[in-house]
Amino acid sequence: MSEKRKDKKGRIFRSGEGQRPNKTYFYCYHRNGDKKWCYVYAPTLEELRQKEEVIQRDLLDGIDYAAGEMTVIELVTRYMNLKRSLKENSFRAYDSVINRIREDPFGQKQIRHVKLSDAKSWFVSLHDRGYKQNTIGVMQCVVRPAFEMAVDDDILRKNPFKFKLSDVVPRDAYVRTALSREQQEQYLQFFMEYGGGSYYDDVVILLGTGLRVSELYGLTKSDLDFDRRCIHVRRQLSRTANQPYFISSPKTKSGVRTIPMTDTVYMALKRVLKNRASPKVEMLVDGCTGFIFLDKAGKPKVAMHLENFMRGLQRKHPWALGGDFPKVTPHVLRHTFCTNMQQAGIDIKSLQYLMGHSNASVTLDVYTHTDYNVVKRAFDQAAANL
Repeated sequence: MSEKRKDKKGRIFRSGEGQRPNKTYFYCYHRNGDKKWCYVYAPTLEELRQKEEVIQRDLLDGIDYAAGEMTVIELVTRYMNLKRSLKENSFRAYDSVINRIREDPFGQKQIRHVKLSDAKSWFVSLHDRGYKQNTIGVMQCVVRPAFEMAVDDDILRKNPFKFKLSDVVPRDAYVRTALSREQQEQYLQFFMEYGGGSYYDDVVILLGTGLRVSELYGLTKSDLDFDRRCIHVRRQLSRTANQPYFISSPKTKSGVRTIPMTDTVYMALKRVLKNRASPKVEMLVDGCTGFIFLDKAGKPKVAMHLENFMRGLQRKHPWALGGDFPKVTPHVLRHTFCTNMQQAGIDIKSLQYLMGHSNASVTLDVYTHTDYNVVKRAFDQAAANL
């Protein structure tokens, strides 16, 4: 009968256990259906046997213990490699998230060691370091389904990221303020007087349609129906460092829509077409050509052109509007249009359609702004009908 193996302290080893020359302990085992040996290590026999219990329980339940040794960034990368239906803009946002996780110490943590409290603590620490809730929310949109995939693959028992972000990180998103009627007139006058002529009609159209700026610059001549006075929104035009120009569908399925032209928008579009220089060769982007809005070089404008111009103009002449004047962006113009429509009495479903929202709650909660005077007028009108 062979002598039983013992450690340096005379304790008898169980099957698969052993001690290394540096006095640390190891346990080797086979994964389910795999002939390859897997090893785990621990500084003491007690700690090793705690790991053994977890391994044996996982093997019995079909959980792949060894696969749980992959890091958070490895899991996230594996998950993102399976995503093939992302739009270019979404891919860029997620790629930025992956880089942040890779640079964070949490990204090197083994996924089987990530508990619910660890996940919450990580988000809290990100917020303490200056990350906004919206940014952390995008990160959760990546790590949560990645960990859910690990659960589905029998690598983990539970998903530690299954919790409401608002329970651990306070809402601190910047609330865009809609411009008042007076501010709208003031801004348009400022824009014209201080050199915004080449973008003046762009601003007027955004303010009068609520279009996303990438939808505006995705318009081609065939999208305008001056007889019926309407705009057909069918696409977005964008540009990145990796992809000079590309076409994408509107942000949601509801984004494909037809927008009526006001008289102001009608005249602005007529001016744009009248002043539009005819390039020697019309640029073809993903099968689309004849883009209405062109820069000085005859190439289609994209969102960053207008965003940078508006930001620079207001920064260059801060005194012209006053120190307390809100920062105006294309998205503020979209907010303002939505609020104008709401205050004019349009019903919520029609407003949802005009904005291209898939859900009316977005229209109500994010894009409309009501003050006391508006509420008072609505109350007086309702009270008169009682």
